[in-house]
Amino acid sequence: MVDVLSHHQQFNASHYLLDRHLPDGGSRIAVRALTPGGVRELTYAEVAAEVRTVAAGLRGLGVRPEQRVVMCCSDGVELFTAILAAMRIGAVAVPVSTMLRGPELAKLVIDSRAAVLICSPEFGGVTRIATRLAVESGAPDLADVVVTSAAVPIDDDAPLEGYPVRTRDWTDLAASGFGFDDGLYATWDESPALWLYTSGTTGTPKAAMHRHADIRTVCETYGAQVLRIRADDVCFSVAKLFFAYGIGNSMFFPMAVGASSVLSPGRPSPAAIASVVTEHPVTLFYGSPSVYGPLLASDLPDDTFARVRQGVSAGEALPARMVLGMRDRFGVEVLDGIGSTEALHIYLSNRPGEVAPGTSGVPVPGYEVEIRADDGSVVADGEKGTLYLRADSLCTGYWCRTDVNRRVFEGEWMRTGDTYVRNPDGTYQCLGRTDDVLKVGGIWVTPMEVEERLVLHPSVAEVVVVGVPDDDGLDRTVACVVAAEGAAIDPEALIAWCREGLASFKKPRHVLEIDAVPRTATGKVQRFLVRELAAARLSEVAAAR
Repeated sequence: MVDVLSHHQQFNASHYLLDRHLPDGGSRIAVRALTPGGVRELTYAEVAAEVRTVAAGLRGLGVRPEQRVVMCCSDGVELFTAILAAMRIGAVAVPVSTMLRGPELAKLVIDSRAAVLICSPEFGGVTRIATRLAVESGAPDLADVVVTSAAVPIDDDAPLEGYPVRTRDWTDLAASGFGFDDGLYATWDESPALWLYTSGTTGTPKAAMHRHADIRTVCETYGAQVLRIRADDVCFSVAKLFFAYGIGNSMFFPMAVGASSVLSPGRPSPAAIASVVTEHPVTLFYGSPSVYGPLLASDLPDDTFARVRQGVSAGEALPARMVLGMRDRFGVEVLDGIGSTEALHIYLSNRPGEVAPGTSGVPVPGYEVEIRADDGSVVADGEKGTLYLRADSLCTGYWCRTDVNRRVFEGEWMRTGDTYVRNPDGTYQCLGRTDDVLKVGGIWVTPMEVEERLVLHPSVAEVVVVGVPDDDGLDRTVACVVAAEGAAIDPEALIAWCREGLASFKKPRHVLEIDAVPRTATGKVQRFLVRELAAARLSEVAAAR
């Protein structure tokens, strides 16, 4: 008889992250969740008990293995345990951005064919709209909406457009689990565990499908060999649990070694960050360029991060001035790197004690990268091209996106869409998104190079450089600038500043002042929105002449 399952290895990520620590580490603190009423601390044993309760509740609602459970929740114990509970029963956890509007959330509920939608009460209005739109659009799989408190986001329990959606709170969920076995479902390493919708820098989110094994892979590569996380570490991530960077920082890496994390649902202002890292024994701090900039511009005491042994940055390339600023002012070494939703976490990173400011460092152990020209050939050091990635943690593809899958995934390799160059010292330097590189006067211009020059000017807090076609369809380089506090923007002075430090053809044709840089929930610049804004502003100027 042929063993048709011989190539499958039984493995469940929830067991890997949680249950295996219980025999000798159940009393250790796993989570410190900040709530309006104070700090809620849970040990590993208490998290395990909560996860079993939620898992039994989901089973009681009829959730089956490989069905999707969408979660629109703020960072807290409920979201933390719901993710682990879904994976425990073989279902697929789908945490989504809490910045979505009702129609946007409805699209993801419909797209994922979710059986259950879990939400925090503060997103009840969004969930109410999303549920109604999803049902009206024909979402036959959605049966239950669960709120993480006694507040119910749906006005009534009556059928909606002929299809009933039951509404429950967290207590009801626990009650629904009575009589259901809370045992671990026998998933395989290849079984689906987690879907993460891409941040949508193009405006079209796609679900990257990850296996249970992918979670173990990122823990044993980046977590163990680059971050060097220990059981006595306390993690605090500005990035939330609903995307790849945040869930690795706050759940996968600490739980893989029995460490703990601080969950904060609030906005990451410098004051809020300082409050967390000074009131809790935070040793690992995870941020992004949009966070490190304001920290350096703040009046926080220089010893604010005294207990932090390592900083991390991802989302976008961290300017060298921020790497040096965090080191010189706060005494924190920041490891800048690049990751993606598709790879689940960081695959290029600087290493502790070997930081090369302004670069993404070198490949994480277990990850392979190539820089390729348009014809597919690998370029030499010093030549730019598109970055390709091969890794065990790559998603199995995008859900129901055949055309995109065929463009992005090429056998074992993924086209990242980032333009990179490999430096003589072996480090890799990001030059921006491949689609963002501009051709000005027949010569290629990298927006990041112009941005790095402009942000050195004292009047500039943030800047995004984009290309806007002129009447002939040729790119004009436009710098959209946010003024530093108390400063005034002088376009001609900034253009002259670029001319002094860059080749003349790289200087922007126009400098436009904007109030804020539009970003995704993950902190990535939404360049398509900046381009639209710049084009509209330039059209207004032309019409006024």
